[in-house]
Amino acid sequence: MSHVVLLTSPIQIQAMKAHYMNSSVAKLPPGSIFSAKPPLCTVTGYKSGKVLFQGKNAELEAAKWQKDAVAPKKKPDSSSTSTVKVHRYLPPANIATMSVIGSDEVGTGDYFGPITVVAAYAKKEQLLLLKELGVQDSKNLKDPQIIEIAKQIKDVVPFSLLTCDNPKYNMLQAKGISQGKIKALLHNQAIKHLIQKIQPEQAEAVLIDQFAQPNVFFNYLKGQEPFQANATYLCTKAEGIHLSVAAASILARYAFVKRFDLLSEKAGFRIPKGAGFAVDEAAARLIHEKGIDALNDFTKTHFANTEKAKKIYHKKYGK
Repeated sequence: MSHVVLLTSPIQIQAMKAHYMNSSVAKLPPGSIFSAKPPLCTVTGYKSGKVLFQGKNAELEAAKWQKDAVAPKKKPDSSSTSTVKVHRYLPPANIATMSVIGSDEVGTGDYFGPITVVAAYAKKEQLLLLKELGVQDSKNLKDPQIIEIAKQIKDVVPFSLLTCDNPKYNMLQAKGISQGKIKALLHNQAIKHLIQKIQPEQAEAVLIDQFAQPNVFFNYLKGQEPFQANATYLCTKAEGIHLSVAAASILARYAFVKRFDLLSEKAGFRIPKGAGFAVDEAAARLIHEKGIDALNDFTKTHFANTEKAKKIYHKKYGK
């Protein structure tokens, strides 16, 4: 569960208490001044001046107050599953109602298949339609649903798709370019293409599904021509914050699934998604039927699956 801690003044904490009055809870944790449960979040203010935001919307809810607060320094807590760092690129509270270019990627954790990145533009006038068409976080949808929704929205929202197939990916990796930098470059290019595509119209903001801290993300773009936007925001789980990112995620997944199907045809058998044991066995079979060099065309060879597949190949096929 994500959490954010802000350090506030006595005046500010009273203002927050008043703001959350309608969602306040009666039973207060020890040492607290108030506790409330706005949508998908729990907010607790303590006598020390610290305010704790917990839950799916912790980052978004904390962003409402970050201009008047300072995130306290704290040692990493290895027991927590996720610690959100507050930064100035967090989206405003009204982001969900704005006309936004959202970008997301698919395939980074899959051994087989490419990385697909999509930037999609959803105008505020289209948001209700996108909801009616079923646009939501693609992680909540199965591939057949994604395909059906993608076919409906690909002619509704302008978008830009970039695909990094594995031969290109492996070449960049061999040059010492990390996956994080590859993703940043793809996001930058997709957003730039889309900004040009929708001209003279301009989006109110760009929202990127965050995979690195903003300073790291923008450092990846050094030496490149970065996209120019009225406002730029980065946040995790952005698919649940604006429908443009949800649409981008669905379209990226759709492109990934289509390319994956082509890879299965090329392999001559159905290759599995992900990076588990079934993937290792499929890679071993690929080595047996097409040779070790085939991995460069089908897989991200720097994954640990490569060595696992080789061991299975030698054990199973005796070579």
